[in-house]
Amino acid sequence: MYQHIVRPGETLWQISEDYRIPYTTLLQANQIVNPNLIYVGQAVTIPGLPNPDLLPYSIMVSISNRTLTLFQNGAVVKTYPIAVGRILKQTPIGEFVIINKAPNPGGPFGTMWMSLSKKHYGIHGTNDPSSIGRAVSRGCIRMFNQDVEELARTIPIGTRVSIRP
Repeated sequence: MYQHIVRPGETLWQISEDYRIPYTTLLQANQIVNPNLIYVGQAVTIPGLPNPDLLPYSIMVSISNRTLTLFQNGAVVKTYPIAVGRILKQTPIGEFVIINKAPNPGGPFGTMWMSLSKKHYGIHGTNDPSSIGRAVSRGCIRMFNQDVEELARTIPIGTRVSIRP
């Protein structure tokens, strides 16, 4: 089971939204009687997600280098070029996990969408390959379609994604 560590300012409602699970499911899974009594540093179980520490893969995103690096058991497998959020809509910094995958999402998201554990953010393809390498997205991590498809075939749901400045 995946354990989310409560950050300053977070509420259980926000956590349920970020992980796209029903609020009542989150309360039941954690046997929380009073949702107003959560605290920073508290571990909250997210039902249905594996523990990322037990998975062989992890991802590190460098916003400044505009790269996404895939690791397997701590060793670099491949580094991909990416596009990141523009100045007014920056890519979030922190630790996240992949919570779902959606092939062929349509629109500007290219041929694959992988949701991060932060509502409205993901790793996805693009219908504008010339944008890769630039700070142009609305905060998501944009990849060439063939790269995001390869990544999605490789990593399981629950893979840790570390996003750094």
